[in-house]
Amino acid sequence: MRIVTLEEHISFPEMADQIPKDALGNFGQSEAMQRLAPKLADITQDRLKSMDDNGITMQVLSVDSSGANLLSSQAGPAFASQYNDLIAARIAGFEDRFTAFAHLPMTAPLAAADELERAVTEHHFRGAMVRGLTQDQFLDQPQFAPIFERAEKLDVPIYLHPGLPPKGVVDIYYSGLPNHSGMAQALACYGWGWHSETALHVLRLLFSGIFDQYPKLKLIIGHMGEMLPMMMARSEKAFKPGNGGANQRSLTETFHQQVHITTSGFFTQPPLRIALDTFGIDNIMFSIDYPFSTNEMGIEFLKGIDLPQEQVAKIAHGNADKLLKLRS
Repeated sequence: MRIVTLEEHISFPEMADQIPKDALGNFGQSEAMQRLAPKLADITQDRLKSMDDNGITMQVLSVDSSGANLLSSQAGPAFASQYNDLIAARIAGFEDRFTAFAHLPMTAPLAAADELERAVTEHHFRGAMVRGLTQDQFLDQPQFAPIFERAEKLDVPIYLHPGLPPKGVVDIYYSGLPNHSGMAQALACYGWGWHSETALHVLRLLFSGIFDQYPKLKLIIGHMGEMLPMMMARSEKAFKPGNGGANQRSLTETFHQQVHITTSGFFTQPPLRIALDTFGIDNIMFSIDYPFSTNEMGIEFLKGIDLPQEQVAKIAHGNADKLLKLRS
């Protein structure tokens, strides 16, 4: 079976080294993260071998947390363009195995919209990945409108991935804990905080009417829907049209039409069943979160899905092929 994975990360040292260390805090400095650095930098060696060993047809690559969103509006655009050019150069000749989401200079939204268009038209990238808040601002703020407008025009999705939490949130929610002099990363990021913040981000987009303002916009979120499937019924009641928000459609209608989720890093069946019951089979796409999760874990999960083969195929590749236009 053809298998496409959408949340597979890279980080090139020559680019990551340009990010000021204080912008990252201590994030990424653990021994575990340091061990992953060579895997993040590699594309066509061990990464490709692992894909072959596990039957993965294609990865959609995206830059990790050390990116242009941590740079000024002056420095970000050139950095993002250089990164996208490097990605395109390193997957050249392997276009049947790799494509990418554009890396955007989010601190300069107009430049980000232009870079999205350039990456899509010149490099045939399949959309963009945005990582969390930008300078403590959610995407529902007016300055980010050019990015949504351009994504609609190009008919490409935005993948909203968690990012580093703002300092004020860190200080109140994720600091002052035993054995941690600063942010407790497991709590703030991959163990809870990342996912709840991304869910909040999507709900803000709904509540502020962004999905209605851009009805052709397609949003992707990872990690089996970032907690939203579990909360769907309760949130549906809270965010009814006319209930205080600017949204003109119900949460369920909006999500079914415009929000797609991936399985990245979630490899047990109960969360998938909730996602199927809420988002539906046509809105779920397989992903692994390589190298933070292993291809072996992901493939074992995929093989264990108890659905008709044609529905498993939708999750494995069909929905991604359609949304990202991977096959003509």
